[in-house]
Amino acid sequence: MSPSHVKRRALTPEALSMMDTIARTGSFAAAAREMGRVPSALTYSVRQLEDALDVLLFDRSSRQAVMTSAGQELLIEGRRLLQELDAVANRVRRIATGWESELTIAVDDAIARRALFDLMESFYAEKTDNGAPPPTRLKLRVEVLAGTWEALLHGQADLAIGVPAQMQSSNIHCELGGELEFAFCVAPHHPLAGLPEPLTTSQIAEHRIIAVADSARLLAPLTVGVLPGQDVLTVPSLATKLEALLRGLGCGSLPVPMVRRHIEAGRLVRKTTYEGRRTGLMHYAWRDTGQAPGKALAWWIAKLRGPATQQALLEQHEGLLL
Repeated sequence: MSPSHVKRRALTPEALSMMDTIARTGSFAAAAREMGRVPSALTYSVRQLEDALDVLLFDRSSRQAVMTSAGQELLIEGRRLLQELDAVANRVRRIATGWESELTIAVDDAIARRALFDLMESFYAEKTDNGAPPPTRLKLRVEVLAGTWEALLHGQADLAIGVPAQMQSSNIHCELGGELEFAFCVAPHHPLAGLPEPLTTSQIAEHRIIAVADSARLLAPLTVGVLPGQDVLTVPSLATKLEALLRGLGCGSLPVPMVRRHIEAGRLVRKTTYEGRRTGLMHYAWRDTGQAPGKALAWWIAKLRGPATQQALLEQHEGLLL
């Protein structure tokens, strides 16, 4: 058997997935637990892969699963190949039935979950030509700021809801989904609560701001509302930011529908600032392949174009915060 054939046989989807799991979990032991294997078996599989490729993929001097430069390259290319395999399977399924095998939806954290679940419920209630529910598996991922766009741009999602600004790409179609108003809030016992309005930049800069981390990994992350020199508490989600604001750990802005009931109940105080009324345009986008969308994507696009759906996705935060 030729060396090139040996290498091709070693680069299986299972081997590439193994590398991804080890990198994601950070250790052989954690990866083995997630994969339902014993660590010694996983170590043996890695050594087999290294022998077949005739390279060292992991630094054996480290107690953690630290990849060599060759291992990093295999990880990057392996993830790309796995995504392409999934895309091929999806295209084959779509050509055969018109329905995608899987539809991944990236949703910005500012989108109302209750309205999103209403949409998913309606999707599953649809009937295909044979009277059965749609065969497409839905995969939902929550992102923040540029992370929503990045998931779509790099092929990790088929549809993005809540792209915070109109981004530009030749193979992505983007449409306006509505305007979202933000409210600058503090807890009643926060020092800014009793100051006259509008609050100035110098007044706000003296106090810690609560910021949600942008989930983008490859694109430049976006930072909103942080002033130069200001102390920052970074949290992973809007729900966590809301909890931090309620506890008086800092100040910050959140979508008005998310904080309205807390303001009405006196748990938060809304303050006007030097920025005046702050709003953001939210978009939804999908990759344009040059062909008609599959039936699942077409269903979602049609729903998202409805004014009532657009309003619900921005407004219906009460009762469900994830």
